[in-house]
Amino acid sequence: MKDIMRVKCLISSDVEALINQQIKKEAHSSAIYLSMASWCNRNGYDFSADYFFKQAEEERMHQLKFFKYVLDMGGNAISPEITNVKAEYNSFREVFEEALEQEISVTQSIKNIAARCHKEQDFVTLEFLNWFFKEQREEEYKARRAVELFDVIGEEGTGRWQIDKHVGQISYSEA
Repeated sequence: MKDIMRVKCLISSDVEALINQQIKKEAHSSAIYLSMASWCNRNGYDFSADYFFKQAEEERMHQLKFFKYVLDMGGNAISPEITNVKAEYNSFREVFEEALEQEISVTQSIKNIAARCHKEQDFVTLEFLNWFFKEQREEEYKARRAVELFDVIGEEGTGRWQIDKHVGQISYSEA
């Protein structure tokens, strides 16, 4: 019966496994951003907390988009268990540096799925992934700009307050 089900699936078992790993990565990212929002809120960075709440929601949406894709292709989407979410950070800057690292990691993971799809000539999944590449370009840009605020504004005096105030105003527009 398993072989019959695989014939009905429009993605290979390898691509399905990679996408299920991505589902977990997106869920983990969402949990990390919630943790960052909590840390920012506890430390008086209200605008940054709002920024990370929005980021958490976006990651959850990405998770669901991948989840639904696997189901639409006839595969088995797996709801992941999420563990090892950091709750404490040493500094305001560290929160944003780790957010940037997280976005870079997500982009690399999507690139790995695309590489596998190229190898298998799975052009349907490659087309699906294009939306995520555009999204990641925006997410990495915003995360990088947030980290740059620490260098441009500085953290002394009212610097952290200014950074907190400006984080939510970072936007990306395609040229």
